[in-house]
Amino acid sequence: MNLISLGQSDLKVTPICLGTMTFGEQVDEATAHAILDRAVERGVNFIDTAEMYAVPTRAETCGATETIIGNWFARRPGMRNRVVLASKVAGPSRATPWIRAGAGMTAADITASCEGSLKRLQTDVIDLYQIHWPERHVPAFGQMYFNPEKDHSETPILEQLKALDGLVRAGKVRHIGLSNETPYGVHEFVRLAEQNGLARVVSVQNPYALLNRSWENAMDESCHRLQVSLLAYSPLGYGLLSGKYDASGTTGPDAPAAGRLALFESMRKQRWGRAESLQVARLYNQLARDHGLTPTQMALAFCYTKWQVASTILGVTTVAQLDEDIDVWGTQLSPQVLEGIDAIRKQYRDPAQ
Repeated sequence: MNLISLGQSDLKVTPICLGTMTFGEQVDEATAHAILDRAVERGVNFIDTAEMYAVPTRAETCGATETIIGNWFARRPGMRNRVVLASKVAGPSRATPWIRAGAGMTAADITASCEGSLKRLQTDVIDLYQIHWPERHVPAFGQMYFNPEKDHSETPILEQLKALDGLVRAGKVRHIGLSNETPYGVHEFVRLAEQNGLARVVSVQNPYALLNRSWENAMDESCHRLQVSLLAYSPLGYGLLSGKYDASGTTGPDAPAAGRLALFESMRKQRWGRAESLQVARLYNQLARDHGLTPTQMALAFCYTKWQVASTILGVTTVAQLDEDIDVWGTQLSPQVLEGIDAIRKQYRDPAQ
């Protein structure tokens, strides 16, 4: 894997990133460290986490993922300098008062969250610090439409940006990014940075998978022209695109016991748990099999080879899963497969948007 630059920054990352939101919930610390070791052994230099992880978020596990990664750094002298570390400050509370008491995301909140992450991660600097979801109302996490009546903001984007810039100037953060953003948000962060001489966002972490290609509806052009890189999350649609739920569905005695959608009712209530998401996933998975591919191979190769994607974030619970996902790197999809993928999308669009 050749290293790629994020946005206009000097951050050089692998086109595969290890996501860690399972650490501390589905994955214990020893297994998490084995997964981290294996990722680096396989050439991955990019690790993504967040202050609110593990997921599903709970008061008892909030911050656990960063703590696990921090302990890994402490037990692997020199490892911190070998990887690009990304974390996130949570947006306004989404029924998560254990993250912060206030409903907004003030400049003080951003600074305090960063300090907490640095402590848990046992590091002096975070290479990429991202806003996990916008402070203002946006259609995200399964909400499909913007509703002006719900629009409420306590902290202007410029104030957020100045707080992030302050962290960069203090040497606590190297570069900044966004997540779950819209074209308006990306343009506004870039515009204000350029007008005020502030840190410029280098990346946006948004969902991108066969079941959710909403990125291609304006975000792709916006970020291409602004030179902001996509970090694609949920490329396997919470496991739907691995094929493991095809026969059993996500509930019942035959559903895979360790599967995220089978384990957590809260996950089944989200976009990946929709009946139509499973229905369309089955169509994609069968298309893969018809062409001699596993569903995982087709879904990941789709992300790995798209020009829109800078780095694909993998979420795993075992070393074997990680190896399977990395092994897909280099797989090319035939014109026939790509035509089949587009035919399904033309009919069913983005069921997990």
